[in-house]
Amino acid sequence: MTKRTKLMNPVDFFGEWAEIGKDIGMEKGHAKSVQFMIDKILENKSNSFTFLDAGCGNGWVVRKMNDIELCSYSAGLDGAKKMIEKAKTFDSDSDYFCSDLLDWIPNKKYDVIHSMEVFYYFVNPEKIIQKIYDTWLNKSGILVFGVDHYKENKSAINWPHECGVFMNTLSIDDWNKIIIDVGFKNITFWQIGKKNDWAGTLVFKAEKQH
Repeated sequence: MTKRTKLMNPVDFFGEWAEIGKDIGMEKGHAKSVQFMIDKILENKSNSFTFLDAGCGNGWVVRKMNDIELCSYSAGLDGAKKMIEKAKTFDSDSDYFCSDLLDWIPNKKYDVIHSMEVFYYFVNPEKIIQKIYDTWLNKSGILVFGVDHYKENKSAINWPHECGVFMNTLSIDDWNKIIIDVGFKNITFWQIGKKNDWAGTLVFKAEKQH
């Protein structure tokens, strides 16, 4: 990776990635972890559900969900305009929303919110997780998200300096506490794809209950 002397805004950073085609590499690199997350979403599910991918990039997860019979509606949200433009070129039938995640107000609530490699770009990730809980999720909805950059994953610790982008370096316990404090229940987590000095993708699943 090329080191930058000035930290970039994550939206601008991934906008650049969309322009040069690095979004395709993200799709390949995250495929196994995301498939695990989708399997956890479908686990014990028998009723149809609606789905939103927060930080959807080029829409590849939305397109995967469109192929799942129980998923009645799948949409994507991203702050990078270039990513959303690319998503719409791949998939003109789904809804893709371009907005800062903290500013976005959905026109309906969802049964499942999914996010991969997004939440640590927030200075206060509890704000976006609280917003998801309060205004994006239906009652009994679930949040499933994954992060590769966290304290226990030593191979990813230097990413902020290598990429030149702010990343919030939290521990597994830090993430767990945020999710508990927001109000989620039945919280479970896994570290997917561990090997050598790679601690795996940290995946959380949590339920909203009333």
